[in-house]
Amino acid sequence: MRRRSFIALALALDAALVNIGIVAAFVVRFGGVPPAFNFNAYLGLAPVITLVYLGAGYVYGLYEPERTESVWDIVRAAFMAVTLGALMTAAIAFLAGPRFFSFSRLAIGLGWLFGLALLVGWRTLFMGITQIRWPEQRVLVVGTGQVARELARELAARSRWGFNVIGFLSAADPPDLDRAGAPVEIDGLPLLGGPHDAGSVAKAHDVDRVIVVSPVELRDLIEHLVIAEEIDVRVDVVPELYEVFIGTLDGVVADIPLMEITRVGRPRWYSALKRAVDVVLAVVLLVVLSPVLAIAAIAVLVSMGWPAFYMQERSGVDMRPFRLYKFRTMVRDAEAASGPVFAAAGDARVTSLGRVLRTYRIDELPQLFNIIKGDMSFVGPRPERPYFVERFVADIPGYRERFKVRPGVTGLAQVSGDYATTPERKLKYDLIYMYHQNLPMDLQILVETARVVMTGAGSR
Repeated sequence: MRRRSFIALALALDAALVNIGIVAAFVVRFGGVPPAFNFNAYLGLAPVITLVYLGAGYVYGLYEPERTESVWDIVRAAFMAVTLGALMTAAIAFLAGPRFFSFSRLAIGLGWLFGLALLVGWRTLFMGITQIRWPEQRVLVVGTGQVARELARELAARSRWGFNVIGFLSAADPPDLDRAGAPVEIDGLPLLGGPHDAGSVAKAHDVDRVIVVSPVELRDLIEHLVIAEEIDVRVDVVPELYEVFIGTLDGVVADIPLMEITRVGRPRWYSALKRAVDVVLAVVLLVVLSPVLAIAAIAVLVSMGWPAFYMQERSGVDMRPFRLYKFRTMVRDAEAASGPVFAAAGDARVTSLGRVLRTYRIDELPQLFNIIKGDMSFVGPRPERPYFVERFVADIPGYRERFKVRPGVTGLAQVSGDYATTPERKLKYDLIYMYHQNLPMDLQILVETARVVMTGAGSR
């Protein structure tokens, strides 16, 4: 069974078995069918109790099969998870109010016993019937020192988890060779080149993951691997003190810490939650701001004539084009003579009304429709025009990275940098957001955007 399938199975079985154990506890406690007065207290809390037990199982590694390889590991993790779940259940039943005081405390205790037996039992039986298959990860280790060799040995010892170490790269150029000039082997694995060979070696050997053991010395290599368009690999580093100060731990192999550098994607629940918040907030703002939209549209029609809205092609996620909506703020055919150009301070093409709309970002309000359609999010890299995207992708290393997420009405670059800052600097802000995005950061950016809107700062 594949690892993901096991996790889904474990979650479903644990959710069912925990409740079966509690129901059985009620039957034992009351010697048959439990009184509705007592049993209804459990039924009212059953969804919450299920989530509590699953959360406890997650905390103690029941859904990480690499942490529960032996029967003893399973017993220990299940014991801790079920104990925490039972204690939380007792606390919830006490704090939830008088309606739930009839939840039998003895049933909670018996539920702990039955739950432990069921969670340990099905996992032990499963281990005897089948094995979990991890997806293969072809690993390239950059470095040849003691830590690099130890890491390679530990990964090889965990080959059943899918790790396949294909070799080493020297941390120095040119790589060390034997006296005959042939590549050497280290602990039975080939030395495939130096740091500047990382891209070609990763592509030639279909590498999934590169682990760099000397990150400070090889900063240029790490940057190249992260933004390289010809390869798509996960990049981890064995952190030194500098990385520890500025980053967070992502994994451990034996006692060797690892930090992932290339993590851009967020968990599915985060993407789904952000999308739901985007849609709900966009609909609410459309309703609340509908008078402002109507007045702005009428003002544009009166002062500049038809049309009130301006549609422009922009590049969205995965560089797919979409139509971005704005209120028209420039004279007709503003780029007829010049072609595509960026707006500048004191731009003569912007009308007097357009300048007011831009100062308070009212011209951006129609992008609420883009958010509802799914073209954009509230927060993300600002969408750029395909004409400029082609130039930036060709001239700026890593520019293609910013198209891995939905573009935003506002972003970290818009609230942190000057409106006319260089595309290179905007890219740095975009990548900072992409690699560290979370809901509190989104909220902070929206608050900063509101401040910018109210003060009219940075408009063009």
